[in-house]
Amino acid sequence: MTDSIMSKAATMEIPINSNGDTGTLTEDDSLEQAAQIQWRLDEKDLQQVMVSGPNLNETSIVSGGYGGTAEGIIPTSSIKGPNMHQSHSSSAVTAEEATRGVAVEKFDIVKKWGINTYKCTKQMISERFGRGSRTVDLELEAQIDVLRDTKRKYENILRLARALTNHFYSMVQTQRALGDTFSDLSQKSPELQDEFGYNAETQKLLCKNGETLLGAINFFVSSINTLVNKTMEDTLMTVKMYENARLEFDAYRADLEELNMGPRDAVTLSRIEAAQQQFQIHKDKYERLRSDVTIKLKFLEENKVKVMHKQLLLFHNAISAYFAGNQQQLEQTLKQFNVKLKPPGADKPSWLEEQ
Repeated sequence: MTDSIMSKAATMEIPINSNGDTGTLTEDDSLEQAAQIQWRLDEKDLQQVMVSGPNLNETSIVSGGYGGTAEGIIPTSSIKGPNMHQSHSSSAVTAEEATRGVAVEKFDIVKKWGINTYKCTKQMISERFGRGSRTVDLELEAQIDVLRDTKRKYENILRLARALTNHFYSMVQTQRALGDTFSDLSQKSPELQDEFGYNAETQKLLCKNGETLLGAINFFVSSINTLVNKTMEDTLMTVKMYENARLEFDAYRADLEELNMGPRDAVTLSRIEAAQQQFQIHKDKYERLRSDVTIKLKFLEENKVKVMHKQLLLFHNAISAYFAGNQQQLEQTLKQFNVKLKPPGADKPSWLEEQ
């Protein structure tokens, strides 16, 4: 391409003198003029490309190097990328399969839940109307009934103890205010200074002992609350899981019995086999939860006796010492049961927290 342009430039730029003879050009001048012409042509081509844009489909790759023959020119439009199309299609298929797999999994979960709910509801209605049989563990169910009754009674103790705490706290605050009033009047009434003075001291002493008793009652309430709303509640949650497992076990047992009473063909035998597997799964779950409930009831009874023995002794000794006016015995009772009193104002937020 460059040789042809150079030949054109040499032809176009031959100077003719006034006699019609061709002038002689030095080698350097001819090369310089050819370079200028080449630059103009390249500039024109560049402008055309910038206006119209490059045609990438007609771009050629020269395999024979600079100035090679046309045989070595490979048009890029003939080069295709099957690998790129294949990778895009495979990724799209993979994403579609993953989405379909998630949808199928969710559908199976909903299907299993629906079947299980239907069977359990059917069993519950049958038991309620006396048409269905249920598995009964008389000893375990008697222990569960005792636990529920004990929890109700302990909740009543907790409610009354909290009410006692609130009323006694109000009385202590009233005694503190009364003692401050007596102390103020003893300074402003000289003729009754002694009378107001020893009444103020009595009220302050009662207030101090009352705060000590409040610490013991609060410890008693906290321990009963933990026993009722955490320990017993945890055991009753396991009992609830056990009762649900018992209902599922009976539902699948009834389903298996119904299939065994029907005709025996190929379809029925496959259904009986599947029902037998589900029955065994729910039977294992029921027996495992029954064992868990038995163990938890045993440990709960031991823990309840230990906790209540300590708390009832604390409550009795603290109340007796307070109303007997024995301050030393009251303080000794709190030390015996490791009850730590909060300093006045400990429940109030700090200045930084208020900000």
